[in-house]
Formats: sequence, C-alpha cells, structure tokens
Amino acid sequence: MDARPIGIFDSGAGGLTAVRSLRALLPAEDLVFLADTARVPYGGRNRAELREIAASDLRFLASRGVKAVLAACGTVSSNCPEVVSGFAGGPSCGVVAEAARLAARVSSGRIGVLATEATARTGAFEREILRLRPGAEVTVRGTAELVPLVEAGRTGPDDPEAAAAVGRALAMFEGLGIDTLVLGCTHFPLLAGVFSAQAPGLRLIDSGRAGAEAIARLVSRAGIANDPAHAGRAEFFVSGGAEAFRRTAGIFLPGGAEGLSIFNAEIT
Repeated sequence: MDARPIGIFDSGAGGLTAVRSLRALLPAEDLVFLADTARVPYGGRNRAELREIAASDLRFLASRGVKAVLAACGTVSSNCPEVVSGFAGGPSCGVVAEAARLAARVSSGRIGVLATEATARTGAFEREILRLRPGAEVTVRGTAELVPLVEAGRTGPDDPEAAAAVGRALAMFEGLGIDTLVLGCTHFPLLAGVFSAQAPGLRLIDSGRAGAEAIARLVSRAGIANDPAHAGRAEFFVSGGAEAFRRTAGIFLPGGAEGLSIFNAEIT
C-alpha cells in the first residue's frame, strides 16, 4: 500500500472533471490538483514554452510527493506528451492519448473529435487514433465557444445559449456519419447532457473520465494503491486567484466548492 497522493494538473478548472471521476473510481486515494490559472490559457504558446510550463507543473506536483500524475490539460497532452511521460516519480498519462485510445476501441470507425482550437491544431488526436485504428475516418474540429459557457455555469440542456453553441459544434460534423464524438477538452463533458439531447444516438467520450480510468489502471498495475479503508481527501493548489477558482470549482464538483481545501501555489 502507498499512501502518497495522485497528482492532476491543468491550466484551469477543466481538469476537475478528471478529479470528479477519480474520486468516484478511487475513493481511498488522496488527490493533489494543480490549477495553473496564473498562466491560463496555455493555447497560443509555442511548444518550447509549453514544455517548460509542463515541466514546472510536474516539479510542483513532485514537491507535494505525488506517486502518479495525470495531465488533465489537452494543450499539454497534445503538444508535449514526452514531458508528461518523463515524470520520474511514478506512472503518468495525459487525457488526449487516453481519450483517443478509448474512441479507437469503441467506435465503428467514424470518429469526431471536438477540442479547443489550440488542441485541434496539433493533430494529436487524429495521429493517436489512426495509430491505434488504421483506416478510421477521423474528423477533428476546434471551438472557442464552449469553455466560457461552462465556466459561466451555462451547461443545462434547457439553457438556450448552451443549446445554440452545442448545435453549432455538432453542425461541424454534419453529414460525416460519425458514431463517436470525443469531447476533447475536459470542460466539455459538463455539456454532455446538451450533446445527448441534440444527438441522442451519438456515443460521447469524456476525456476527463478516460484519463482518470487510465491513471487508476496504472496505479493498480504498479501496486501503489492506498489502503482501501482510507477515506481519500483532495487538496487544490492554484497559481492565480483562489477565490475565483473556488467559484468555478463549484460548477465542476458534485456538492459544490464548500469545504474545499484551496491553497495558493508558487510555481517555478
């Protein structure tokens, strides 16, 4: 048994979808979540900058004594996966590769990927899916509309702005016959109900949950799971404003943000 925590990081609050899934999958594990909100957004930075940012995020988590790391950031996962995989403190993975792996396994072969524009430009989802499923038809589209909606709490199927934005996102895949849609940003799963209401036959891949399931498997295989009788706790570290993060976190986590342990993080 290994009582050290699991580390998760993102540029903002989107990675909390992975935290939510991990708390359900591994209730005995302590978690450390880093939201690097002082440097958000990561999109638009060059790869050299992103590699240094990812390395500094990993150094911070290492300083908290984590035993495994999930990069719950699509931009980092798609642009510098080698930095994530190079974490020396234990097993690690990123949400892009894991969501792509799941999509390649469950789809009939026509796969859509909806991501942020920064992640879509890298081509990482398409490369990974085609590596695992040669011959698959993969269509990747980027959108800038959905993250602000989610962070404003506009996530319900009856919300007219959310419904309109999701409708525009789905229209980018119209006529392509996709049977699986990867929600390739960890914000997007909060809109799953809106997607399902408008496209009820479409299989949705939650990138945050895919990453959480993968790190759970890695922890189990490495024999570093915590005592199953332990009641897991979570700590949240924020490089920007803690109160702004608390307000946003309430949208992502069941039960809201009351009682969360949120600390300021100094990242070097």
